[in-house]
Amino acid sequence: MSRSQLRPYMAILLTLFLVRLISLALYPLMDTTEARYGEMARIMVETGNWLTPMFDYNVPFWGKPPLHTWMSAMGIEIFGVSEFAVRFPHWLAAVLIAAMIFRFAEKIKVQPMSAVIIMVSTGVFYVSAGAVMTDMALTLGMTLAMVGFYLCWQDRTSHIYGYVGFVGLAIGLLAKGPVALVLMALSIFPWLIWSYGLSKPWKMMWQRIPIFSGSLLMLAIALPWYVLAEHSTPGFVNYFIVGEHWLRFVESGWQGDLYGTAHDEPRGTIWMYFAINAMPWSILIPLALWRIHKSRTGLDAQAKFFLCWMLSPLLLFTFAGNVLPAYVLPSVPGMALLIAYAWQTSSPPKLKPVALSIPILLLVTVVIINLGPVKEKSDKWLLGQRAQNIPTYYWRDIDFSSRFYSRGKAQVISEMSDVLPPDNGAFYLVVSIDDLDDFYQCSSVEKTNSKALLICAT
Repeated sequence: MSRSQLRPYMAILLTLFLVRLISLALYPLMDTTEARYGEMARIMVETGNWLTPMFDYNVPFWGKPPLHTWMSAMGIEIFGVSEFAVRFPHWLAAVLIAAMIFRFAEKIKVQPMSAVIIMVSTGVFYVSAGAVMTDMALTLGMTLAMVGFYLCWQDRTSHIYGYVGFVGLAIGLLAKGPVALVLMALSIFPWLIWSYGLSKPWKMMWQRIPIFSGSLLMLAIALPWYVLAEHSTPGFVNYFIVGEHWLRFVESGWQGDLYGTAHDEPRGTIWMYFAINAMPWSILIPLALWRIHKSRTGLDAQAKFFLCWMLSPLLLFTFAGNVLPAYVLPSVPGMALLIAYAWQTSSPPKLKPVALSIPILLLVTVVIINLGPVKEKSDKWLLGQRAQNIPTYYWRDIDFSSRFYSRGKAQVISEMSDVLPPDNGAFYLVVSIDDLDDFYQCSSVEKTNSKALLICAT
């Protein structure tokens, strides 16, 4: 593109990222995922324990490696405890992925601006670009690994890109664990066989990819944390490898989950999640494949690489019942490259208006959240009605948003005798609406549909 042609696309991309950046502070952390990971990051900073993420004080979290918690904790260290602080590093990871895809697309002669705009304006990517979850960190690692592998495969004179790819795998291991290696294998091996046959690619792999030294680099980066984590909290490796990476996916409604309830979805649900959460661009995939098929080169090795990249998470989770919509996120860079490749000499249809509609939809969603549902999904609003010098208790149960917005000071009680005598004789009590009649001696300060904030006297 010429500079004049490039300007409107740059404006769209900047708008996408700027609106998402501004939105980070405009709505609270909501239960359970964002508030849980945000609270874990807050505890990490408060306790100074950067080795093992904590589900609660003195309760280790074995469900995921620590990279996403480190990211949010660094945000807290820089900006203080806030929604913006815990979300900003994940937004920054999305920016890095976009920059990586832009540079990669340039090198392999795919329209870079189309690829990046499609990726960033995809629903699941745009929501995750600033959400406190594990998936953007995993996608950062997987994108680096896929880009590094492909460029190393094409460049027969240097292994530098191969080492970059193994660094990406190390990031994946620290973001979500061995699933990163499985995703990589499900992308690369089918592509090699599809493009080069059953026997030829394996010798080429040893010649072109620094498999041995790259694997040592990957392990040197990621393995020390696993060793230290098992030494610090024995039992972690067994739970994480066997439970989280096998039983979670082969047993629907897995009962061994220490941190909640395993999901029990019909097999193949991941494909539906992809079709919905990769919108608006997922609807162009059939047309993109048809255009590539009808083109002069047809479905060549490069197009096959993008397609295998896109399909690998879907293949992995096809037979898993315990799946979440965000599991499709690592597919999105591959999808964006595939669609951009299909429209080499022009932009995909309606690229500009469709991409610009995404930040508008986000802002509308933020307004709707703050007008209503947030009061049920986050305790920020309820706790904001308190005087700060009066202690707060929760009756028999407490949500992660309650812990985060009380800075860990709200306590759970099961008997009124558990209340420590406050200095001024008063304390707040948050109870379920169903239990409200049992506390007639307290005065109501504020209510939502599910909870009530009471003020009581000793």
